[in-house]
Amino acid sequence: MISGMAGAAASVSEAIPISGRAGAPRRIVIHDYAGYPFAVQLSRWLACQGHTVLYLYSEDIEAPRGRLGLQPGDPPTLAVEGVSTGRPLAKYRLVRRWFQELKYGAALGRRVEGFQPDIVLSANTPPAVQSQLFAATRRAGIPLLCWVQDIFSLGVAEILKTKPALFRWAAERFVETVEFGTMRRSAGVVVISEDFLPILGLKGVHHRRSTVIENWAPLDDITPQPKDNPWTRAHGVADKFVFLCAGTVGLKHNPAHLANLARAFAADLEVRVVVVSQGPGRLYLERVKASEGLDNLILLDYQPFDRLSQVLSAADVAVLLLENFASELSVPSKVYSYMCVGRPIVGAIPATNLACRIVERERAGLTVAPGDEAGFVAAARRLRADPALCRALVDRQRAYALASFNIDRVGGLFSGAIEEVIGDAVANRSKGR
Repeated sequence: MISGMAGAAASVSEAIPISGRAGAPRRIVIHDYAGYPFAVQLSRWLACQGHTVLYLYSEDIEAPRGRLGLQPGDPPTLAVEGVSTGRPLAKYRLVRRWFQELKYGAALGRRVEGFQPDIVLSANTPPAVQSQLFAATRRAGIPLLCWVQDIFSLGVAEILKTKPALFRWAAERFVETVEFGTMRRSAGVVVISEDFLPILGLKGVHHRRSTVIENWAPLDDITPQPKDNPWTRAHGVADKFVFLCAGTVGLKHNPAHLANLARAFAADLEVRVVVVSQGPGRLYLERVKASEGLDNLILLDYQPFDRLSQVLSAADVAVLLLENFASELSVPSKVYSYMCVGRPIVGAIPATNLACRIVERERAGLTVAPGDEAGFVAAARRLRADPALCRALVDRQRAYALASFNIDRVGGLFSGAIEEVIGDAVANRSKGR
């Protein structure tokens, strides 16, 4: 179901001038399974360069979405559509989820074939979906560029850790074969951290067209707002010290850190721990809140994107979480959104993860190892007690965001990668490959 709303790896650090790389206007599909803000911003940018762009996302999953409706000023060459199987995704029931994703992938493939693009860029896409999409693009002779946001098969063990060992092993190997097999046969990969490349190499993904382009957040859409704003007043936190975690709190993010924050500050009547999320982490926190009477723990659903700047600006301190097992397979995109509004960060995150390296390099916050619960609370207490430190931790954030999140720079990187892959496809067709 579709519903419409109108070789060697190359690490790229500077934009390639568009005029030097872009050819004729292209027909481009960008598929972002979750509908995140940065991918739809890229779609708008490419459409503004004269390309005809179809942006597709899943309507079946719970996710913090971007600005998906067509906006005044959007070029007529942009279309935004949701793809659905007609029922919510059973995210943590692996077998049912797999068959739902196969069905979704088939619908996605049909829509792509009908659009007849020159290239498909597919982001944040589970292996079952990506395999179906690859089959459709291969039938139609369309190059598929895999935009690797997560390595899904490395996280399957977390979903299946209570299952029998033999079943767990077989399921992990099956998902891994599908995921990396699709990457190997695709036209190229874009990864969001250089940390992904050794893992892909070990799994036989050795594309000549492998590019590192770090994620970002849309600066024009996520902007600093006053702490006292309509959203904070509506939720009674405009005059409170707020620890905010906004976004996914799933298996990769230990919600116990948030519960511990609420416990640690239960006697401080001026502190609130605000969590804007849905899914298993949210459910865990609801149980803790109810059983322990943690009235300072405020739990809210994902908010409309139009309110995101106000939501993030509620934070006096922004919370960043990631478990050790996910260090090499994920980069929490929260870090980029937090930096758009300039908020000090407290993180329980592996030191090897790109998000942690950014926070430490830019001196944007305090971080501890994921298992250091006492250290995490101590870091939070330090920020609560030291306004001067909090101000110092945001001094460099806006400058970093302005330099790194510039959509002309980022768009130029993707434009270059897209042209290279299309060029390879044309050359291969001319050689009869």
